[in-house]
Amino acid sequence: MEPLHPAPVVRRHRRALQLCFAIPGLSLATWVTRTPDVRDRLGASTAEMGLVLFGMSIGSMLGILVAGALVARFATRPVILAGMGLVPAGVGTAALGAATASAPAVAAGLAFIGAGIGLSEVASNVDGALVEGEFGRPVLPALHGCYSLGTVIGACLGVAGAVVGLPVSWHLTATLLLAAGLFACAVPGLRPGLGRAEPDPGAPPRGAGPGAGGSRGHRLLLDPRLLMIGGVVFGVTLAEGAATDWLPLLMVDGHGMPTGLGSAVYAGFAATMAVGRFAGGPVVTRFGRPAVLGTGALLTAAGIALVSFVDVPAAAACAVLLWGLGTSLGFPLALSAAGESGPDTTARIALASRIGYVALLAGPPLLGFLGEHRGLRAAMLPVMLLMLLAAVLSPATARDGAARRGRSRWQRPGLRNG
Repeated sequence: MEPLHPAPVVRRHRRALQLCFAIPGLSLATWVTRTPDVRDRLGASTAEMGLVLFGMSIGSMLGILVAGALVARFATRPVILAGMGLVPAGVGTAALGAATASAPAVAAGLAFIGAGIGLSEVASNVDGALVEGEFGRPVLPALHGCYSLGTVIGACLGVAGAVVGLPVSWHLTATLLLAAGLFACAVPGLRPGLGRAEPDPGAPPRGAGPGAGGSRGHRLLLDPRLLMIGGVVFGVTLAEGAATDWLPLLMVDGHGMPTGLGSAVYAGFAATMAVGRFAGGPVVTRFGRPAVLGTGALLTAAGIALVSFVDVPAAAACAVLLWGLGTSLGFPLALSAAGESGPDTTARIALASRIGYVALLAGPPLLGFLGEHRGLRAAMLPVMLLMLLAAVLSPATARDGAARRGRSRWQRPGLRNG
């Protein structure tokens, strides 16, 4: 099937989504690259830093749990606006906490960031799937590439700030202003009305019948293929989240690197993620989604194993590149697979997004508690095992029988501008 030629309004919407994906990456990377300095400023142990990170987990849980219902009720645009407004507010609160050495304030700022990401990213992924259908070719990998590009920019700025000794609070404040400016540029391009749940003609009234209300979610949870795809999503996003939250400290505490070099290793991880996502389209076209996901999961597992077991800092730094490259395409490809796995595309993408963001934001703090007792290098081993499981489950992400018989996924119904 030849690619579609979308209208200018659709292209503007894609550009707006590129910014909406980049802003959370920029904000998170800014925080991540300064975690060693924040830890020292707060005088916190590894376990206490895990508690601080739980602020982000709590916020993300709340945002993720309500995002799907809010999108169905109000459409994606208001949910994206609310979420993107919370992200810079959280950065500002975290900056205040760092300036006053207040762990509760830092945790509160992370809660705002987590809630904002939970709301905006679920809605943005739904929008991305809709725009993908309008373009007639994959769009989600490149959108997630923008998230990674944001992390690269944030990580580079973080490395520079750490090297020159810029106070954390000043650094976070500058990031807040940058994020707010990018957000203002994105708002005009977001179209209203997308993703809102509308009953099909002849369908039972909302609130009645087997597909209504909570029964829809229960029905999706009983879908074996969607559950296997959810397992892939959980593994790949936990691997990404573990690197996002712990790589600088893992390099500093686990391999004895200076703070600036530990942040630079994370910047290399983020850059590899961005390259993999922007360049991955032709690879997926050539080898297929299950093969790319399975191979990527094995690369990630190998990278984590080298970081955990090889006591050579230079080798660990190189292994991080395997970690980033292997993880890069996992989340966007698994989301596309979830959307194709059956009817009610928006609900399926929302469920897979919830699984992913729970792993991304709630899993790493639990690794911190394990790292307190076993060390951060050993704490990464459960992530390695989950990536091996993701490799085993990757065949579930194959297209359905219609797609295998040559029917393009872009001809399938289900993505509509509600």
